[in-house]
Amino acid sequence: MSDAAAANGLIDSERVADAADGAEPVDGLSARAVASALFGLVLHGDRLGRRGAKLGMEAAKAAVGRDDVEPRKGDRRFNDDAWKLNPFYRRVKNVYLVWEREVMRAVETADLKPVDADRARFCMEVLVSAAAPTNTYLGNPAALKHVFDTAGMSLFRGTRNAVGDAFTNGRMPRHIPRDAYEVGTDLAATPGAVVLRDEMFELLQFQPVGAKTRSRPVMMVPPQINRYYFMDLSPQRSFIEYAVSREIPFFTISWRNPTSEQADWSLDDYARAVDKAIDAVRDISGSDDVNLLSLCAGGILTAGLLGHMAAAGDTRVHSASFGVTLLDFEIRAPVGVFRAPPLIALARGRSSSQGVLEARSLTSTFNWMRPNDLVWNYWVNNYLLGNDPPTFDILAWNADATNMAGRLHSDFLEIFQNNLLAKPGSLKVLGTPVDLGKVEIDNYVTGATTDHLTPWHGCYQTTQLMAGKSTFVLSNAGHIASLVNPPGNPKAHYFTGPEPNGDAEAWKGEAELRQGTWWEHWGDWITARSGEERDAPSKLGSERYPVLAAAPGKYVHE
Repeated sequence: MSDAAAANGLIDSERVADAADGAEPVDGLSARAVASALFGLVLHGDRLGRRGAKLGMEAAKAAVGRDDVEPRKGDRRFNDDAWKLNPFYRRVKNVYLVWEREVMRAVETADLKPVDADRARFCMEVLVSAAAPTNTYLGNPAALKHVFDTAGMSLFRGTRNAVGDAFTNGRMPRHIPRDAYEVGTDLAATPGAVVLRDEMFELLQFQPVGAKTRSRPVMMVPPQINRYYFMDLSPQRSFIEYAVSREIPFFTISWRNPTSEQADWSLDDYARAVDKAIDAVRDISGSDDVNLLSLCAGGILTAGLLGHMAAAGDTRVHSASFGVTLLDFEIRAPVGVFRAPPLIALARGRSSSQGVLEARSLTSTFNWMRPNDLVWNYWVNNYLLGNDPPTFDILAWNADATNMAGRLHSDFLEIFQNNLLAKPGSLKVLGTPVDLGKVEIDNYVTGATTDHLTPWHGCYQTTQLMAGKSTFVLSNAGHIASLVNPPGNPKAHYFTGPEPNGDAEAWKGEAELRQGTWWEHWGDWITARSGEERDAPSKLGSERYPVLAAAPGKYVHE
């Protein structure tokens, strides 16, 4: 990263990792959403008028230098010294920040329903972030200085980057250099093997590292819309590597990236796939039951399957862990901006006509939920400063996006729109009405303090939907960065408290702050549910499920 990029506050990898989190299964960013939000604000024209008058007075004071406005905490766009020392740029900064502040206050004070307020806030944040002077050469002193410092080469490199992204990245600034990492070598490198492959998924088994292992295995169910290896990133940052080091027999599903030919893959099809994988893990391990670890949208799938299994008296799952999983969509969350019926219909129609919800569409939608972090700081870094984006493993994984089958997308939208998992009997999985209140196995649920997709209060509510004994852990960081949280990070911390019961804030009030990572806490929790210690197997697979290929397999590359 160049000195100019650093001076401009670009790019803090940890901060961006918090923002660049895997998307949940919705889509629908459109001009219709912007128009709906603007119309709601216009209906409160009297308040906008008062705000406009105040804005005029504040902007006038800022323009003549009588009012020095500080950016919001964490806003690094105005870090360059010119914003403080140069009278012209100081006034530009002040006028913009006054305008930004008053526009957002107009949204906050408008008498809107919560979902309309969230939608208006989302749209206004997109607009005010796009209008920042730092997004232009003339309005960005760090970029101008860099042009002179590089004798114009930054202009050339920035133009080259912009043209390349226009043709190869959907006209969005790239988050990671091309070919920065190789999957299977730099990422997804924990030793293991493919022990089952069918049309929908591969099942990976990982090699034990010691002479001993536990008798009951863990099987991971990743999101159907992401590569599994966000839990198997660089060595020393891999959750799977850590779990194996704790003598935990570990398996994971690696989903196939669907095309229009797989448009009909439904929630039931994915549930059958998990059911099939459970039986394979039982055969290979010799255990009667397994522990499940399900993440993000994979938790929605697992919850539905567990409801089906509970109704059938099926005891093949011993415990279930859920990472940043939202099951009750009545909980207020930024993702609720897409819950309006017209947007749901638009999203359903788009994926139905194309056969899949394309990876690029989903990624773009969620980038715009954090425009300063995920759009404009890369715009400045890549185009105005002419730098390459930084190299960071989470961002490499985030850029390796996958499609979602159209039928599954429709099923998720139905769950999302009508909050089916929180209403006993409203959702059917494999023909069985799902009642999570009948799921009586132990469960472990994580939330993340700065999660912008599945706020921790909503993750906490997951513990209230199931009847088994619940453990809730609140980790620092965001949606995916909280999951990629290896031991040794001095910034890592988490909260543990009493068994969840009722109000999330009441639980937080009794919780204890602990230094370290929830990986260690979960490792202790799952070890207590993983059976007796025994000799590690001398080889992977079994007679019925022989080794087919080395991990990470074939589907992760498609």
